[in-house]
Amino acid sequence: MIIVDVEASGVSPEKNSLVSVGAVDFANPDNRFYEECRIWDGAHIDDDALAVNGFTKAEITNINKKTDREVVTNFLVWINGIEDKTLAGHNPSFDRDFLQATAYRNHLNWPLAHRTIDLHSICYFDMIKKGILPPTTNSHSALNLDAILRYVGIPDEPKPHNALTGALVETECFGRFFYERPFLKDFLNFPIPKR
Repeated sequence: MIIVDVEASGVSPEKNSLVSVGAVDFANPDNRFYEECRIWDGAHIDDDALAVNGFTKAEITNINKKTDREVVTNFLVWINGIEDKTLAGHNPSFDRDFLQATAYRNHLNWPLAHRTIDLHSICYFDMIKKGILPPTTNSHSALNLDAILRYVGIPDEPKPHNALTGALVETECFGRFFYERPFLKDFLNFPIPKR
């Protein structure tokens, strides 16, 4: 399983661009990937997206940075040594769709399957199993990443954040759900709350 997180210049893989990719090999969590890139020519930039990920317009248009094609190519090379290439994360279809759209736009082979493992669903299941009513807003699940981090007992993701910090906290959450113990060395001092 590959825990992946991307940051982008907006929410549409067709009109916005990747700006960073972070990933962790769940079976070997010291095997990590992080790269940043400039946006592709003509990509839209949504100010709201930059407010979330902390990148500036100057950073994501810097011609000295790698292209999105180079970053996705490097990511696909990095995954070669990983046996289970199932993508996972919090709302991993967002991340997968940006990576896949970048690959297709650049005529790269996309070897990964469509199925993903969603941290939101895992947490929702865990809450129901323990008799805890998942939080809602406007009659929809309100389990955003910060709510899940608090549920498993680790601090909110730093803000602004990058794709690797996202992949690391998501990896820790999966480890805590699957093994019921702290998973990464960085989070050993944060106990799992009693439920």
